[in-house]
Amino acid sequence: MLDNKNRFTEKNTILVKEFDRYVMEHPDFAEQLPDNALIVMQMEGDDEFNKWARETATKMAEGDNPIVYVIITEIKPVRSRIERLKLELVA
Repeated sequence: MLDNKNRFTEKNTILVKEFDRYVMEHPDFAEQLPDNALIVMQMEGDDEFNKWARETATKMAEGDNPIVYVIITEIKPVRSRIERLKLELVA
């Protein structure tokens, strides 16, 4: 079983990947982000993760770079994109 730090790190990695996809699909949104900003993922309703992410960001912040909190208010369940597949049994 993962401890909180590892669980939060894994969750953050997943949220960052989803955020990257979102930004690629919504380039106008990306224009709102300041240059050299530290992006901090937040998940509405997950106070423990959000506190960890903010504390981690505070430790990582450099100079006067702005910090932007991205608050995810809704996320769809992960689904496979596989439309077809075949199985091959090796005896």
